Amino acid sequence: MTVTSLTTNQDLDAAKLREAFGVFPSGVVAVAAEVDGALVRLAASSFTSVSLDPPLVSFSVANSSQTWPALRRASHLGLTVLADHHTDVCRQLAGPVEHRFDGVPVTTTGDGATLLDEGLARFDTTVYREVEAGDHTIVLLRLHAVETVSSEEGATSLPLVFHRSGFGLSQSA
Repeated sequence: MTVTSLTTNQDLDAAKLREAFGVFPSGVVAVAAEVDGALVRLAASSFTSVSLDPPLVSFSVANSSQTWPALRRASHLGLTVLADHHTDVCRQLAGPVEHRFDGVPVTTTGDGATLLDEGLARFDTTVYREVEAGDHTIVLLRLHAVETVSSEEGATSLPLVFHRSGFGLSQSA
């Protein structure tokens, strides 16, 4: 493949950046907790492992998020790595606040971390640090507990992937 021209800084508009960033597929996680007696959640496609010692993971959230200010008040956050069968659940979690958890099986820990059932991996976390980064904030989370579904336990699902503004690797631009 030969690149004949490279976009210059003058051409870095949001649409071109979104298209370029979208060529890299990423997994999708749900971050959720019980806050003031209500379940609060957001979905993020910017999840990554950060450190083994101390055990840290991260995700990014838009500074314009209406959900993060409430969610960050929770003493513990549940983080669930979504499976390919969670596509409809992920869309529902992005919908109207009053219906986000309708029919979605979850488990809430004594500390308030809310975890979606049947996730590929589930983490009990606390906010370790937040780093402002342009129009987003990078949230570093400290892990306190982890649960995974192993292949010996019959795990057959693949991770839910966000790619080119859609779920799954076959989405077109």
